Amino acid sequence: MNKSPDNLPPLRDVIARFDLAAKKSLGQNFLLDLNLTSRIARGGGPLDQGTVFEIGPGPGGLTRGLLMEGAQQVIAIEKDQRCLEALKEVSAVYDNKLKVIESDALKVDLTELGTSPRRIVANLPYNISTVLLLRWLKQIAQDPTIFASLTLMFQKEVVDRLIAEPRTKSYGRLTVMTQWLCETSALFDIPPRAFIPPPKITSTVARLEPRQKPLAEANVFTMEKITEAAFGQRRKMLRQSLKSLGTNTPELISIAGIKETARAEELSIEEFCSIARAYDELAS
Repeated sequence: MNKSPDNLPPLRDVIARFDLAAKKSLGQNFLLDLNLTSRIARGGGPLDQGTVFEIGPGPGGLTRGLLMEGAQQVIAIEKDQRCLEALKEVSAVYDNKLKVIESDALKVDLTELGTSPRRIVANLPYNISTVLLLRWLKQIAQDPTIFASLTLMFQKEVVDRLIAEPRTKSYGRLTVMTQWLCETSALFDIPPRAFIPPPKITSTVARLEPRQKPLAEANVFTMEKITEAAFGQRRKMLRQSLKSLGTNTPELISIAGIKETARAEELSIEEFCSIARAYDELAS
């Protein structure tokens, strides 16, 4: 059996030995190329201080990449009990720098774990990726220093939405919420053949760095409400799509200083913030 650079067995052997066939119900697609996992880890750096969080490590491919690239403390959240023994072997080789928490990532508050600076580096399960991102964005809105960076793998179409410009098909609610709070960039694509089993889509690694201050002042919960209403009917003019907010729509648009004939995809992030402030003004 050929050993990997970290002297652990190849990931294919680990998967076979622990019977870790990927489960579709858990959104699992395992990345086995340690050159790729190390590249993702480097994109998440620097890793030598604080805590690095990983979601759904599976057999430990990205986990090993993070540790090989110098992470001093990795906290991995893993729901699948089958993977725990394999991850124990990784922890033993790396002097217990890896701590595994058996739990559903949707039930874990990362801000209560580890030490600063906190970084998230994860190949997110596709079925919960945007839910997790929106949760972390809300926490960043409350405290921009809570995470130093988020380096996350999504379906390519999700990253296209994260980095989109106004007046494009990909520009939407996720774009506004993310770019309002973070500097966002796409790092590189990963083809389906790199995974076991290969997904039907290309994946992309994105890096989000929280801004010291949001692009403009607004309440994060109001921004969620405004963007949901506006993009819920994105083809309609704002005078129509914002009616679902249950407020005086013409007055709301007037206070915000927005054209009532504009559509959601035409607005800048700052203009969405103006609507959010106007909404809170009317509600007070």
